[in-house]
Parts: sequence; structure tokens; C-alpha cells
Amino acid sequence: MDALQALHLVRQESIQAVDIKFTNLFGGLHHITVPAKSLSVRFFETGLGFDGSSIPGFSQQGASDLQLIPVASTGWIDPFWDVKTLSFVGRICRTGTLDPFPYDPRQISFKAEEYLVNSGIATQSIWGPEFEFYIFDSVNFQNDMHQAGYAIGSYEAGFGNFPSGSHSNDSTIPLKGGYHASPPKDRYYNLRQQMCDIASRAGIGIKYHHHEVGSPGQSEIEIISGPLARVGDHAILLKHICRMAAKALDKCVTFMPKPLYGEAGNGMHFHQQLFNGDTPVFYDKSGYAGLSQTALYYIGGLLSHGPALLGLTNPSTNSYKRLVPGFEAPVKAIFGLGNRAAAIRIPKYANEPNEKRMEFRPPDATCNIYLAMAAQLMAGIDGIINKIDPTEHGFGPYDMNISDLTVAEKASIPSLPTSLPDALQALRDDHQFLLQGGVFCEELIERWIDTKLQNDDHQVRNRPHPYEMKLYFDC
Repeated sequence: MDALQALHLVRQESIQAVDIKFTNLFGGLHHITVPAKSLSVRFFETGLGFDGSSIPGFSQQGASDLQLIPVASTGWIDPFWDVKTLSFVGRICRTGTLDPFPYDPRQISFKAEEYLVNSGIATQSIWGPEFEFYIFDSVNFQNDMHQAGYAIGSYEAGFGNFPSGSHSNDSTIPLKGGYHASPPKDRYYNLRQQMCDIASRAGIGIKYHHHEVGSPGQSEIEIISGPLARVGDHAILLKHICRMAAKALDKCVTFMPKPLYGEAGNGMHFHQQLFNGDTPVFYDKSGYAGLSQTALYYIGGLLSHGPALLGLTNPSTNSYKRLVPGFEAPVKAIFGLGNRAAAIRIPKYANEPNEKRMEFRPPDATCNIYLAMAAQLMAGIDGIINKIDPTEHGFGPYDMNISDLTVAEKASIPSLPTSLPDALQALRDDHQFLLQGGVFCEELIERWIDTKLQNDDHQVRNRPHPYEMKLYFDC
């Protein structure tokens, strides 16, 4: 859809409101709504002004006035409004000049793609994220000076305070027993299908959906791969759709990495490929797992910069409660064919040239997806430019279960960070690869690190934990 087609749709469908969505620096979703009569061709060129100083990560001394401009090609009719509403993803520019705002995550994703093209390595990167989330029947949490805690209710897992007669033990799913569960145990397949139907109407291609490992309604939706920025747009819309569809049925959705102790966590694995025109860059029939040397260098870049990447792809204290052994969540900076314990898995079933890809498995949905993909692309490009051989750096390949290795052998394998401060320190020490081509800037990275330390790590670390009452109250 272009601007003229959008205006035609407004008249044809009797649209009453236009909504423009965007993310703050850290991935939180925001929106602004205007009457449909405000829409014009010029509106798609200049947008409307808003106060950037109130948006997390955007505040800049003397530069709070920003312009939000709808991107016509992202338009879709949002079904969650009481009045008929046409929704767009927006790009953010400086007021007056309309230059791209340097802290707009969406603009950074375009700059990363531009850097890829200018490098001569490829003309396009293709991305396929997997979205894992929990559907709960009830959630309550509280954090006050005198009380703290949370309570989750799930019919599927059989816990929660439910009305008498509303729950039956013959349809509960045991701990970690939900993978591809079928109805009646899979209670939310109709809800997932509704989410996918709405996403399809928004232009998001759906590959599949299914119940995941976690017993209390853990689900996965995988979308069809596409260009970096477009996939970022689809990601923020899909999360919005999942939350709103669940809310309409008095359910709640969380993409939080580890909402339940002892149960599977939620990841956001990224499948990624490079193409030169129509030619796949990552394929070589004679190479390891069908990978070209360029693909191996790309892997070398991802893994050598892996600790720093996690500062952007896993930027929450909760992220590191998921990245623990025993839950198919990678803790070692290795790659391997079909190895789900590796940070990078090469899918065995992707054997055709156009299918050949790699899957970076550490990330989760607390990231800003635009920045997370841009950073991964920059790390991969750095690996190719500097010919970082993953095998020479001790990253593998490992095509076996590394839990079968001896303690000494495991200790020799490079590890990923185990806490948010460790990951942010790695990002502080290693971010020159992100600055190439002016894709990221030093000030953004410093702002990211400082905010995450203060608002996430310090706030969690300075609060008594409920389990500490059990451990230490009688000391």
C-alpha cells in the first residue's frame, strides 16, 4: 500500500481513526491516534509532532520535539478498536529537517542493511524470528515495601484458584510436557489460530503455530522470513496482536524469558540468511553442513561478539534465568548441526540452497527487535570482513550433546555471559563493530548500558527477594 491507496482505503472502508505505532529505544510499544480526516498525502511526508523527551531512551537535551511519520506500506485495519481504525508503523525524524532521528530503532535497522549493501557482501539479509510466549488464565503481582510476590493461574498446568467445576485433571499437561500437545490438553489452539488469522490480515506471513514445551499454555508462532526492517515491523505488530487477542478472552500473554521457575523459558530465536540478488550467500554443497566459507565467517563474527551481543539481545535480569543448563537454552558460544544446546544451530532440514541458514538461539523478547537484528547483522559482517574462523576460535562445530563431555572439556568451551551486568560490560568493552558505517553511535550504546544497569539490574538487585525470606528470615 502506498499513500494514495491508503487514502482510498480510508474512504472505501469508512475508516474513522488512524493509529501510528512505534517503539522506544528499549522496545516498549507506543502509539498516537489522529482522526482519519487528518490523513493526506502530505501527512505521509511530514507526519505529526510529539514530545520525544517523554519516551524512554529518546530524551535529548534541546531536542525533544520529534516527528512521527506513518509508513504507508505497513497499513492494516486493527480489529481491536471500537471504531474502525487504520494502523501504521511509524518512522521518527527530527522536527524541521525531517532527518532520521538517530535513536529511532527502526531507522537503525535500515542503516545496518545499507551497511551490508555498501560492504559488497550481499544485497539483502533475510530474518525469521520464532516467538515463544505463555498464555496464562490469571496473573497477579505486587512489589511494595512491605510485600512482594506473584501468583499465576493456568488451567492447562492445573494450578491456580479456579471456580469449582471449571478444571479437570484429565486435561492437564505435566511439567515440561507440552511440546506439540494436542487438544483437549492444548486448550488455546483456537486462540493461537485467531492470533495468526489477525496477523495474516495485517500482512504477516505465518509459517506455523503450536504448543511449546511449557505446560501452562506455552506457545510458539513462527512467521515467514523477510527483510530486516519489515520483520521488525511484523514483530511489534505480532506481539500487540497476541496480547490484545488474549485480553479479549480475559487471558494474558507474556513473552518474558523466564516467568516460571523450573519450567521452559521463552526465547526468540533468529534464523538468518544473506542473499546477493537471488543467489544465496550461505550455501556451499561441499562445505560443513552445506555452509559456505562466508557463512562460517559470519558465524565466527556472531560468536566472537556473542557476549557483547547479549547486552542487546538479552537485556534483562530475567534473561539470565532462562540461559541456564537443562532447558535447551544455550550457555556456550558454540555452533553445530541440529544442536539445540548450541548458541548457533544449523537446521538439518534446511538443505536447499535458498533454505540454507543459521539460527542464533540466545535472544529473547525483552530486546528491541530492530536493534537486536541490526546488531547481529553487524557482528556477522564483521566476521566476514575480518575472516573470523569459528573453528580456529574454539567455537566448534559441536555436533554432540555437550553435557556428555568431561568437566575439563566443558570448561575449555567459550561461555556466554551469565548475568546482565556481565553482558553489558562485554558490550561496553566490545562495540566497535556496531559503530561501523555509522549504524550505531557511541552515545546510544552508553545510554543503553547506563539505563539498563540503573533501571533493571540495580532495581532488582536492591530489592529483597521472596525466596530470601525462606532462606534467611530465621538467621
